[in-house]
Amino acid sequence: MNFEREVKKRAEDKCEFCAQDDHLEMYVVPKTPEYIEGQDTLVLACKTCVSQFDDEENRDANHWRCLNDSMWSPAAPVQIMSWRMLHRLKSFGWSQDLLDMMYLDEQQLEWALAAGDAEDKTDAIIHRDVNGVILKTGDNVVLIKDLKVKGSSLVAKQGTAVRRISLDHENAELIEGKVGPTQIVIITKYVKKI
Repeated sequence: MNFEREVKKRAEDKCEFCAQDDHLEMYVVPKTPEYIEGQDTLVLACKTCVSQFDDEENRDANHWRCLNDSMWSPAAPVQIMSWRMLHRLKSFGWSQDLLDMMYLDEQQLEWALAAGDAEDKTDAIIHRDVNGVILKTGDNVVLIKDLKVKGSSLVAKQGTAVRRISLDHENAELIEGKVGPTQIVIITKYVKKI
């Protein structure tokens, strides 16, 4: 059986979230239980929706107001992704209002919870650069001032790029990276993401 054809038929050849009808692609719903197979693991979504599912930094909250309609879809994978996106946008009042109206049965709720979107992340450590931009492991940053490296005669000059940083998981103000051959710890208020 051609699952893609069945999903396109179900979606009427439109994004199952925002109803856009171009640049469509199949998206496999992450953390799908093993007992769910075939078309029930897929959604048809536009490039904009797919690109914003996991990219928190570039997510356009206004685009996701379309969840007001898609959350009522009879298709379980669309309901699951709608629920997850509403949780990812929980800081906006309208999102919480929609979540309060939404109903998932016990199995669907278990599936939706599997991605961890409903977990309380208020205690999560978030690393931010001097401009407040969120830093992630593997990002590249540039120093915004000359920094004397403790315990050595090295001075890391302003404008020096530090590639593929790693984060200190216990302190939001510290990152690590290489300046030349030396691995150093840097305070986040002295770097800017590039």
